[in-house]
Amino acid sequence: MSLEPARETIDQTIDETIYPPMSKPKARSTLYRLIEAGQLARRALLVPLLDRNLEPGDDAVIFALRSRLGATEVALAEELELDATALDPRLARLAERDVITRQAIGPDLVEGLALTERGERICEVLSANWDQLEAALFDELDDKQRKKLDKALRRFVELLRLP
Repeated sequence: MSLEPARETIDQTIDETIYPPMSKPKARSTLYRLIEAGQLARRALLVPLLDRNLEPGDDAVIFALRSRLGATEVALAEELELDATALDPRLARLAERDVITRQAIGPDLVEGLALTERGERICEVLSANWDQLEAALFDELDDKQRKKLDKALRRFVELLRLP
């Protein structure tokens, strides 16, 4: 049994999920390469999600629940900056796919959300994928260069977020 048809479907889904390719500017500027790298990195980060029948954005829920065991739906929605009603269908789908579960947490037994064993394994895969991409980015940079790049990117993001 070949996995090629499944891989083609995954690739098509990824392509439909990110922006179409940019038209090439006169010169391949650093900004162009930065945007292209961001698009390709996002595509690479989507592969383990789609391989597990998950959707873009599910990773944000998974990572948030990893760090906030027993988070309520309201708290999770606030952390993800989503309306709780918009988050409900995603949580229902993730529960149906055995990624998250609802359980009583704390002394008051308040219902909260947690990752299942499968959710924990998926989180590990997603984290490892993230770490590999980051290692590839920083492969040829020493600590000083990494810090300088991080500082420059942070400043650029802050400039773009200005009203």
